[in-house]
Amino acid sequence: MNQLGVPVGIVMIIVMLVVPLPAAVLDLLIALNITGALLVLMTAMFVHKPLDFAAFPAVLLVMTLFRLALNVSATRLVLLNGFAGKVIDTFGHFVVGGSLIVGLIVFAILLVIQFVVITNGAGRVAEVGARFTLDAMPGKQMAIDADLNSGLIDEDEARRRRAEVHAEADFYGSMDGASKFVKGDAIAAIIITLVNLIGGFAIGVGQMGMPFSEAVTTYSLLSVGDGLVSQIPALLLSVATGLIVTRSVNNEDMGSDILRQLMRNQMPLRVAGFGALGLCLIPGLPKLPFIVAGGLMLVASSRAGAAAKEEDVQAQQAQSALPAAADTPELLAAEIQVDPLGLELSADLIDLVDPSNGGDLLDRVKALRRKIATDLGIVAPPVRTRDNLQLPSQTYAIMLFGIEVARGEAPPGTVLAIGDYLGSLPGQPTQEPVFGLEAKWIPAELRSQAELSGATVVDRASVITTHLAEVVTAHAARLLGREDVRMLTDVVKRTHPVVVEELTPAQLSLGEIQRVLQELLDESVSIRDLVRIFEALSLRATRTKELDPLVDAARQALGPAIAAPYLVDKTLHVLTIEPQLEQQILESLRPGEHGQAIALDPSTSQGLMGSLAQLTQDVENRNIRPVLVCAPQLRAPLRRLVHPIVPRLSVLSYQELTGADQIRSEGVVVADARLAVGA
Repeated sequence: MNQLGVPVGIVMIIVMLVVPLPAAVLDLLIALNITGALLVLMTAMFVHKPLDFAAFPAVLLVMTLFRLALNVSATRLVLLNGFAGKVIDTFGHFVVGGSLIVGLIVFAILLVIQFVVITNGAGRVAEVGARFTLDAMPGKQMAIDADLNSGLIDEDEARRRRAEVHAEADFYGSMDGASKFVKGDAIAAIIITLVNLIGGFAIGVGQMGMPFSEAVTTYSLLSVGDGLVSQIPALLLSVATGLIVTRSVNNEDMGSDILRQLMRNQMPLRVAGFGALGLCLIPGLPKLPFIVAGGLMLVASSRAGAAAKEEDVQAQQAQSALPAAADTPELLAAEIQVDPLGLELSADLIDLVDPSNGGDLLDRVKALRRKIATDLGIVAPPVRTRDNLQLPSQTYAIMLFGIEVARGEAPPGTVLAIGDYLGSLPGQPTQEPVFGLEAKWIPAELRSQAELSGATVVDRASVITTHLAEVVTAHAARLLGREDVRMLTDVVKRTHPVVVEELTPAQLSLGEIQRVLQELLDESVSIRDLVRIFEALSLRATRTKELDPLVDAARQALGPAIAAPYLVDKTLHVLTIEPQLEQQILESLRPGEHGQAIALDPSTSQGLMGSLAQLTQDVENRNIRPVLVCAPQLRAPLRRLVHPIVPRLSVLSYQELTGADQIRSEGVVVADARLAVGA
């Protein structure tokens, strides 16, 4: 039934354009038109965000078509019968006092209000909103991808947010076009009224033989009544259009939002109240209206002051409610224990972990642990979050085994805007803590303005969680303890008992398995596929228990998963070493305490590293993430040589390039340390 309601209604509207209607039916439809316009206006006021009324552009078109069909039906009755129902007759005689001049003036004023003021303004806002929404789409998509990668949201939530971004762009684009309906409707109202006036005079005098004055009185009042009946719902829809396109996203309806913001500050209310009372001093002005208005403002200012004091008291109580240090043996013992992973917050950041104040940082950290388990294959230790009164204000610190490894800022009441055009926004310049991008902490109230300017806006909890995810990923090998390896081994044993029983303890101990898994994590390789890793270790451990061969065996077993993180459109961008230099490096291999090491002469080694660092930087400046490929025998020792100098450059062997449809050379390091840049 719901599917047929609107199509049948539109067909009936089309029928109204050609089929005469009785006056009683026309009265009913006019009442329905006014009531429907009022319903649309109220709905526009009570929605929390524009997308809650995403059907508004289509509703606006249907209501406009319905009103024009009523105009045609009313015109037909006026010109044929000189009577178009009680509603139009009442508007023509009672509402304007039976005066043609008054009716025309009221009708003209309504047209000016709708066409010149509301419609033009709403159309301009819709046009600018559509343009800014489209410009901000890439930044919003990046913010969604960042939250997904940091584990703050799952795939379903990311898909929902992307759909919402596209729906928002479609909505503002539709509103840009829908505002033209309102403008065209106002022009049509003028033309229809003029046609009614001229046609009524001609029919009354020419066909019905009325005196000119009687024809003017009869048809003019009916035409004005028809115009007023159509302009009132048209004005309601114009106001609804303006409210929708100027509505900002909030968790409250428009009435509550406006009153809360107007009544928040005491001083503007007090100044307005005394200003109204001061107008009483002007001679000749009535005193009572201004006294009443000024008194209301002063009463509202006193209530606003009381509310502000109550908020300050609650904030002070929240700060004083921080747990005080105690000297009990249990608490002291808990304090001296070293937590693998910790997050310390300054006193003014406690709201991030307080659910009563909307803080959801702890929930996000839990989601981050799930994300790390999915990406890296390890179970990150619980993050112990505590306050640290010794930290500077607005500061948080990330601890690893009791040692601070990272620090950042998250000023209260702000959000982080990331982009190139932030100069017009007030705030504190900074750098995004993970990627080092230029950013600025701006007031939270300017979030929508920053998004419209094309910036990526991230809240404080997201910044901290993303920073924590980067630290955990970089130190995943250190966080994988012996107990974690035991737990992972037990999980594999439940589904593949033969694999585990063959590997440990018969061939490798838990400590040796831990070393292999740590090495894989240190090389940014996920250990999620433990079954294949254990199977490869079982085969290689029969011949050797040295670390490098075991790691290479595990990497070969993972196959395409090694190169997958570096693929861009199925293309792998690689750096290679000139064959003569590669042979020289092979000949320089020497056994060492931690596996084979490269023993090149200092000048050759320095030239190789300098050239490799420069070449990597040149390729990255083209927004390409390269990998260094070499012979399988060289991969492990070459990585140990390269990692301290170029830590972001991964080293892969030729056997690990499976999964790439195309391999593109981005540069070659030649024997004399010169760079030959690839095509």
